[in-house]
Parts: sequence; C-alpha cells; structure tokens
Amino acid sequence: MDKKDYLKTTIEHIDIKKIDSTPIIDAMRKMSFTSRDLARATDIYNMMLAEKEGAVILTLAGSTSAGGCMQLYVDLVKNNMVDAIVATGASIVDMDFFEALGFKHYQGSQYVDDNVLRENYIDRIYDTYIDEEQLQSCDKTIMEIADSLEKRPYSSREFIKEMGKYLVQHSKKKDSLVQVAYEHNMPIFCPAFSDSSAGFGLVLHQHNNPKAHLSIDSVKDFYELTRIKMAAPTSGLLMIGGGVPKNFAQDTVVCAELLGKEVPMHKYAIQITVADVRDGACSSSTLKEASSWGKVDTTYEQMVYAEATSVLPLLASYAYHTGNWKHRKKWEFAKMF
Repeated sequence: MDKKDYLKTTIEHIDIKKIDSTPIIDAMRKMSFTSRDLARATDIYNMMLAEKEGAVILTLAGSTSAGGCMQLYVDLVKNNMVDAIVATGASIVDMDFFEALGFKHYQGSQYVDDNVLRENYIDRIYDTYIDEEQLQSCDKTIMEIADSLEKRPYSSREFIKEMGKYLVQHSKKKDSLVQVAYEHNMPIFCPAFSDSSAGFGLVLHQHNNPKAHLSIDSVKDFYELTRIKMAAPTSGLLMIGGGVPKNFAQDTVVCAELLGKEVPMHKYAIQITVADVRDGACSSSTLKEASSWGKVDTTYEQMVYAEATSVLPLLASYAYHTGNWKHRKKWEFAKMF
C-alpha cells in the first residue's frame, strides 16, 4: 500500500447542533451505571450554564479533537458555553491548529504494522492517522509566528492569541478552536505547551535565534488563570481526561489563597475519564479527593468513567438544545490581560 492508501478517509467532526440528545439523556437519567452518571453530569453542566455569575473552564487532555470532537469544542465557544480552556499543546496545536492550516486527520486501524506507517511517514493515534510531513509544516508555521513577534517571555495564552490572529489571515478552514477563541476573546492556556508541535516550532525558533528569542512562561499562565478564578464569583469545571490541564485548573483555588484572595472552591465539577484510580496518579484522582486539597466542592461533582468521544457529544448536545447558554453572561476573559 502507498501512503495515499492509508490517508484517504478523513475524520468528520460531530455537529451537536444537528443532533438532539435530549430524549437519550432523559432516558438515561432513569437507568443505572455509566448512563445515570452521564445524565447527572449533564444536569450539573446545565447548572453551570444557568449560574448568572458563574464561569465555566473546559480542560482537555487526550485526543478527542483528532477523534471527531473538534467542532464540538468550537460550538461550545461560539455559543458561550465555556469561558476559558486549559488544554494540552497537542489538542490545540497538533490537532486544531493543524487542521486550520488545511491538513486532516484520517481514519485508520490500531492493528496496522507501525513499522510500515513509519516508512510512509504516517503517525498513529490509536486508530487515527496523521501525515508527519504535514505535521512538520505545522511545526514550521509555529516557528514563523514566533520569528515575527517581539523576543520576550509569553504566556501560552498570549502566544495562542497570536496563533488565532495569524489564522484570521491564513486559515484554510473556516472554524478552528484557536481562531474562534481569538475572535470571542476567550483565553486558551496550554501549561505544557512545549509538549506538542509548538515545542518543535519554538525549538527551531530558538535554534535560529540563539541571542534573542521568544520563550513560554508557564508561571505566567498559572497567574493569569488564577486571576480568572478570582474574577468569577462561582466556577465550574468540565474536564475531559486528566493530566496537567485538570490539575492546573483545580490549583487556581489554592493559588488564589496564597495570593491573599479567599475564593470558593470550584462549585461544579465533571470529569470524563477512563483512568483507573488505583495507581494514585493525578489524572485518575477523583473529584472527592480534590476536595481534600480545597479545590473542588463535593455537592455538585460527577465522575463519568467512559471514553470521552462516546459520551461528550451527548452531554454537549443536551446542554446546547436545553438553551441555558442563551442567558449567560459573556465573560470575554482575554480582555483582562
């Protein structure tokens, strides 16, 4: 098989506006196990959206964007259903920004010979393929953006804003999360930004500019996100996966306290994950455990143990069609900075 034989069936992203999951979630509410957990999580998300002075922080870890949820996240931003995003660099750069440049993700197989994929310069995310040559083009675009900016430390939010500004002029795809967030003054944070195509691009930038170059200040990220937490009377977390984004968003409560500002714990919290709690890792720690650290209130929290692409569209579609977002305050937190 040639490379083109592997890269022929593109991933199509689900549109929550065209699918009304209301009757499914309503039925699940009367069931048990993961179904009832998902229904309760959906109700909690709707409660977040109904809070008149509440802010919603979405955290993303894993590959749901590559797997078909990219448009879902765009719709959450466009319809004022989320106010800030904390994500892995891969979700924002290797997946969303990558597609904004005109590239695609492709359906593949987890049973393929990975040595053959490597020979064809194809990268695999479980059963999804990416063209490595296109990914390197994405790396170099990040370098070009960095080369064009003032040489100083930036928070990842600042740099992603510049990526959104770049896409206004150069995007090949109408809707991308990076550009839509930029246009809606909604901040995106990637506390481990270099662990992605952004890292490769910024290494190229620093290699070519050893005496004066741009850098990413993750401490500034932490401070900026904490300022958002301090600005909102109440807050809720919608967490897809775990990892650094999850802990980063939760830690803002503790950080605010250290800064002398007493803020309430996150009032609402949902985590969709397949992680096993027995290994003691942060990604799998329950929301009840986070309460012991003073991060999350346990009144309205729900763990949903499921692979996110199978349940997140149902939750988001229900919230979209319920319409609480129509009456929310529009925070536009990026204007703070």
